Amino acid sequence: MKISPTKLKKAIEAAKINPADLAATLVETGLRADDAAAALGNWMRGSDHPRCKPAYIAQLAKGLGLAPKDICVFQSRVVSHRGSPRKAKLLTDLIRGKSVDQALNLLSFTPKRAALNIKKCLAAAIADAQQAEADETSLYVCDSRVDGAQKLKRFHQKDRGRAHAILKPLSHITVSVEERRRPG
Repeated sequence: MKISPTKLKKAIEAAKINPADLAATLVETGLRADDAAAALGNWMRGSDHPRCKPAYIAQLAKGLGLAPKDICVFQSRVVSHRGSPRKAKLLTDLIRGKSVDQALNLLSFTPKRAALNIKKCLAAAIADAQQAEADETSLYVCDSRVDGAQKLKRFHQKDRGRAHAILKPLSHITVSVEERRRPG
């Protein structure tokens, strides 16, 4: 679970609350007053420092008079997927913007190797949203990306004592889901 900066800003504007007053509600969770103000400023900018714990999100939502699902994006990561980022990016581009049911169906019937790990990542993000009591029928994939990771270095023996390098790329997969806003 991660705070969405755009949702947080809109919620603060709609509630007409001063960010300093909202930061004061975070003091109850154990943050010092100056740390709470700095953390809220970082979260409104999109930086996740300090790491936003579920207790902080619940306290912010309570201070705004909302449910935690209304200011969150549910994110999951697969670290060090054994495959190249270029091949996995084809699948993350395929599911971005789709509803979670449609994305799961696409990944189930895709013969590519990366589909299994992306499907696991998507299922973890959906489970995180279910724990926050989000409406599963209105969830969609808001962000899906693949970042390059380290490369495994192997060597193949060649003639006359030479060695040729074999580089096996790894990648980090990130999938985020959120509730689609209903008009009205």
